[in-house]
Amino acid sequence: MIRNAQPADAGILASFINKAYRGDSSRSGWTTEADFLDGTRTDKELLLRVIENPQSRILLYFDEDQILAGCVELRKENDQMYLGMLTVDPERQGQGLGKMLMKVAESEAVESGCQAMYMTVITRRDKLIAWYERHGYVNTGEVKPFSFDDPRYGQPKEPLEFTVLKKPLIS
Repeated sequence: MIRNAQPADAGILASFINKAYRGDSSRSGWTTEADFLDGTRTDKELLLRVIENPQSRILLYFDEDQILAGCVELRKENDQMYLGMLTVDPERQGQGLGKMLMKVAESEAVESGCQAMYMTVITRRDKLIAWYERHGYVNTGEVKPFSFDDPRYGQPKEPLEFTVLKKPLIS
C-alpha cells in the first residue's frame, strides 16, 4: 500500500529514514551514508515542514503486514519534480522496492504535468549514482555544495558536494 504521509507519521518516518542512512543500522544496506556523515539525516520537525508544504509530499510504502518499508519525497518545481529521500529499509534493499518507488514517483510527476525528474546525490556515492543512471537518470555535471550547517542533519567527516541527476519524462 502506498499513501501520502500525514503529520502524525513524521516521528516514525524520521526514525525510519535515519535507520536507513546513518549509524550502524544503515550498514546492513548498500545505501548507507555512515562512512562519510555522522549525526541524523532528518528529524520530525523537518519532515513536518515537507509534509505541510503544498508543493511537496512524501509517499509511504507499507508491506502486506502494514510495516513501513519505503518512502520517497516529491516536490513540484514548475515543470520538474524533485525526487528526494528515496528510502528502503536496509534489511529489504535489493528486492526491487526502490525501483518500484522510483517508478511510482515518476508516474506521479507525469500526472502532475512535469517534463523531468531531478535529484541531488552526494558525489561520493558512486554506486548509488550508477544505480540511478541504470534507470535513465543522467549526471548533468552540475555540482552543488553540501551546505547543511545545522548539525541535526549530518556532520560531514570530509568535504562533500552534490551532483545533479536528471531524467526526462514522457507524458
